[in-house]
Formats: sequence, C-alpha cells, structure tokens
Amino acid sequence: MSILRHDGPLIIGGGLAGLSAALETAPRKALVVTPAPLLEACSSAWAQGGMAAALTIDDNPTLHASDTGVAGAGLVDPDVARTLTSAGRETVEWLAEMGAPFDRDEDGDFAVSLEAAHSTARVARVGGDGAGRAILSALVTSVRASPHIEVWEDGRLRGLIQDATGRVRGALIQRGDRTVQVLADAVVLATGGAGGLFAETTTPAALMGEGMALAFAAGAQIVDPEFVQFHPTAIDVGLDPMPLATEALRGEGARLIDGQGRFLLGEDDDADLKPRDVVARAVHAARASGRGAFLDARAAVGAHFPTAFPAVFAACMRAGIDPRESPIPVAPAAHYCMGGIAADPDGRTSLPGLFAVGECASTGVHGANRLASNSLLEAAAFGRRTGRAAAAERAGEGKTIKPAVAADLSDGARAELRRAMSDHVGVIRDASGLSQAFALIDRLELQTPGAPALTAARLIAASALAREESRGGHFRADFPGTAEARHTRLQRDAAAAVLAAE
Repeated sequence: MSILRHDGPLIIGGGLAGLSAALETAPRKALVVTPAPLLEACSSAWAQGGMAAALTIDDNPTLHASDTGVAGAGLVDPDVARTLTSAGRETVEWLAEMGAPFDRDEDGDFAVSLEAAHSTARVARVGGDGAGRAILSALVTSVRASPHIEVWEDGRLRGLIQDATGRVRGALIQRGDRTVQVLADAVVLATGGAGGLFAETTTPAALMGEGMALAFAAGAQIVDPEFVQFHPTAIDVGLDPMPLATEALRGEGARLIDGQGRFLLGEDDDADLKPRDVVARAVHAARASGRGAFLDARAAVGAHFPTAFPAVFAACMRAGIDPRESPIPVAPAAHYCMGGIAADPDGRTSLPGLFAVGECASTGVHGANRLASNSLLEAAAFGRRTGRAAAAERAGEGKTIKPAVAADLSDGARAELRRAMSDHVGVIRDASGLSQAFALIDRLELQTPGAPALTAARLIAASALAREESRGGHFRADFPGTAEARHTRLQRDAAAAVLAAE
C-alpha cells in the first residue's frame, strides 16, 4: 500500500459542495477525489429546481431564513439559517461570474420562481429545470483550469486515517485494485447523501451514506439521520434511479390527481404547494389505496413543456409519456438527507482535522424538513467557507493509525437492503416495520461485518425508532403527534455506539 503526503486539504466528493470548497483553498493545493468523472454520479448535477436566494426587491434574507425555519419543523438553528440566507445573492453572483447561466428577466435581473413553502418567488433557475448540471458544469470548467487543484476521478473513500488522539490525518483511497494512504492536514467529506439506500430514489444509487458511516466509525458525531426527505413527484416508470418531476411544475400550476382525475390535496390553487412531507404522504396514500397518483401539467404548461422544462420533458418522452397530452405517473422517492455528520457553517466536525459539507453534513440549516432549493445554496455557500477553513488547517506531526477496509455488500444484499429501507424506513414508518428493517440489517451484518452501507442504514433506522413522534420528513404511523423538539445525536466511542437525545 503506497503513501502520499498531500500538502493541503483532501476533498472527498466532486459535487457542488466539494468543488466549491476546492476553488477556495488557494493558494494551498486541493486534492479532489471522486469515484466517477466529474458531472457523473453526484446529486448536484441532477438538481432541477434551482438555487434559493433572496434576489428580488420584495424579498430579503430574514424572510428567507424565516421560511427555512418554518419548513424545518422546529429543528433549524436560526443563527445558521441566517448565515446561509445572508450569503444568497453573493453566492448566486459568484456562480454567475464563473459562467453559470442563470435565467434572466427582461431587465437582466435573475429570474426567480415559486416553490413549495416559500412565501415568495426566490428560486433562481437555469433553462427551466437544468440548474444543477449547468451550475456544476461552470464549476467543473473553473476547477479544471485552476492550477492549485488536482482531481482523481477514480478514487473511492475506504476509511479515515487518524492518530492516537483521534485527529483525522488522511484517508484510505481505493483506485482500481490498489489502495493509497493519502495523508493531509485536513480531510473534507463532501460525499453526498444516502438516497441510494432506498429502492425508490431520485439520487445516484451509489450514494449509500458511506461518508456518514465512515465518519461515525472514526468517532464523529452524527445528528438527526432519521430525517430523510421523500420527493413526492418522482416519475414512476420503473427506472432506478427515478427521474424527477421538479417541484417548479407545481409552482407553475401543475396539479396532483388520482387515476379518476380527482385532486389529491384539495381544489385550492395552492393545495399542491404544501411542504414536501405532506405532499409525499398524500401521493403515498393514493398509490397505496390503488387510486394511483399523477402530475397533470397539461393545462399549466402544455405546449411549452419542451422549452420550459426540457429535462422533465425528455425523461417523460423516453418513457413513452407525452406530458403535453397525458398526466405523469408519480411516486414518492428518497431525495435528500437532512441529517448527517454534525458540522458548523465552516464545515468543522467534532473530530479535529475532519470537515463535512453538503448533503453528508448536518449544519442545522434543514432541521426536520429541507426548504426546497436550499440545498444547492448550502452546498456552494458553505462549501466556500469550508474550503477556506480547511486550507488554514495545519496538522503537525503525529503517528497515524490505518483503519481496516470494510468489505462491500454483494449485489443481492444491496438489493435486499434497499427494498427493506423503502418498505420499512420510508414515507410511513412504525415500530413493527423498523424492527423488520433491523432484522435484515443484522442478518446482512453477519455476512458482511462493518459494511458502511449497513452502518448508514442502521443509523437512520435506529434514530427513526428512537424518535417516537412525527416531525417533518419523519412520520410514525404509531406516533402521529408531535412531541417536544429535540435532536438525535449518535456518537461511537472506543467501547460502543451511544445514542443520546437532547
């Protein structure tokens, strides 16, 4: 096993958060490691809606922060939310300067649209529904042109390297059939979420929470992993991952209906713009009852579909559905993880030398339910802050301890796990189903001890079982009421995993 001493931050992940961090480490060098070529296999590139920011004269960061807090159902840190929303315009302008082609109005200002739970239109879009790929493409161009950034597009995180004090001093990176010990002053995890743990997901199936799992194994604190957002309008045409029908369609007036054409959430014009957890449960109930669930955009978008929402239109047409003429079959699917590795807005975690940013991190911004399109803003704004903080880190000397490399799940075990997570840890949860999920995880653990995907699944399921209430994205059929607001915190010490509630 070879050893590389990198003089600068090691960044694991090539999505919006990781690349934003890398661009801000200069003049220190950044090594970006991603398991697939840039623009592939990361959720940022698949984001359709856009980036939420206070960009208009009738909006402001305080209002944006207030909407964020309401959506988060009592668990948003208000100071962190204000930190994020105050950086909204600056972040959008930074991305625009790098070439992100945000839609503009006739006066040249940023065009914004309305999405669920926002009190005003504030979502900056690109080409209608292509924000993620367009924004990330601009960053990729800048990253490839930056002499201080090196990118490995064939590297997978296999473990964190620590010293005897617990400080993180690097990571094990697998490149093909060889493993490299990369030693660095700081390690930034920008590994994405855990949507791939679920059989129905809109995210790359390879994203199975491994960054969170390996951080937990190293002793980092994990916060609120039970809060998973299920997008209510994944296109239900038998694909894995499921294509997404952006929420902006409902912002334009598209309506959710059942197979008989009846409204799922009522006849009011804004009925379908309730928070995502409410809409997801309505779609789930309609499908479970055999009524079916469809997104009808024929009147609201109609002939404009190919130009207004080209990504959704193309996905529908590939599946043999013309959304100008037919409602789109939809289903809830795992979409975004609100919980994760505890981190502040500069990415600092509970472990010295370890930073986390983006979907793998829990900064306090999203609480129990993410406000639509806040994730791209968080990835870029906090990514920039994290890059600067990681660049200032100096580890000094210390003897390192190399961790063991856990085996991967077989294809069959992975499929079993994903099905169980969707069935028992999905939109609707209860103690019986969560216990069934645990039984499967225990059985798979005997076959493949310490597999990171199993650790991530166990963190989510254990926290869901411990939270005997319904809040935000977490709904317990056996505890439908809301209890006192608290966070779930999990941390592993040398002896055991400890679950604590505050």
